[in-house]
Amino acid sequence: MPELPEVETVVRGLQQALPGDSLKSVQVLRPDSIGFPDPEQFRRLLPGHGFLSVSRRGKYILIDLDEDAALVCHLRMSGRLLIRARGAGANDARFLRVKMPLASGRQLHFEDMRVFGRLWYKPRGVSVEEVVPALSELGLEPLTDLTAAKLKVLFAGKRQAVKTTLLDQTLIAGVGNIYADEALFLTGVHPQTSAGDLTARSLTRLVESIQLVLSRGIESGGSTLRDYVNAEGVNGNYQNQAWVYGREDEPCLKCGREIVRVKVSGRSSHFCPGCQKRR
Repeated sequence: MPELPEVETVVRGLQQALPGDSLKSVQVLRPDSIGFPDPEQFRRLLPGHGFLSVSRRGKYILIDLDEDAALVCHLRMSGRLLIRARGAGANDARFLRVKMPLASGRQLHFEDMRVFGRLWYKPRGVSVEEVVPALSELGLEPLTDLTAAKLKVLFAGKRQAVKTTLLDQTLIAGVGNIYADEALFLTGVHPQTSAGDLTARSLTRLVESIQLVLSRGIESGGSTLRDYVNAEGVNGNYQNQAWVYGREDEPCLKCGREIVRVKVSGRSSHFCPGCQKRR
């Protein structure tokens, strides 16, 4: 699933491309890709709206439209929100779920092989949280709001593995499997360590590591493991510079020990047994 750096990369691409353009029409090719309202209303209500700005909350893409409306997108496992040139996209016709021709002649495509992603339309007079209730449950934004003091409060008394706790979107929004593994490696903490057992020093280092790997991920255009591409259809590059994620049985770049992969709460977790000793 795309994580914060991948979503932020898409947001930045859309922010450069969409403001000043407007929706000419909407074709819903897969009704279950629409979260709200029903597909027919979605198709009818969106055309004519102009794009104002694009932002992110956790892993959600928030596109502000004129007339106090908004378009919300969650890519989930394999979704792609892409700017296509006029007439482009024939090769992706199997996975094109929502096609939105723009006044400029370009097209905004929502493509999704696994059909887990969703689009929501927020009309005037309601909040985006009313349309997408999960937005109100999201935790801290790690790049702007997270501090060691806040992390101490979030982790206090938690016996579950720190890796599992980091993936809880109601605590910290946007961190997923890849960047949690990377941050724990840089912190020197074993992924199965109980979150509540982290020392003050480890909490400080973990916050710094989370912010570092997320920032590096954004600079690299995100990570492409299977389906992710940015708004122009270009793959990310972070996976080629990862410390541990996806490097099972390869030597640690710090100590030379083989990277190990284990399951933590059902999720694959990569770590170095030399650099991340379980205490």
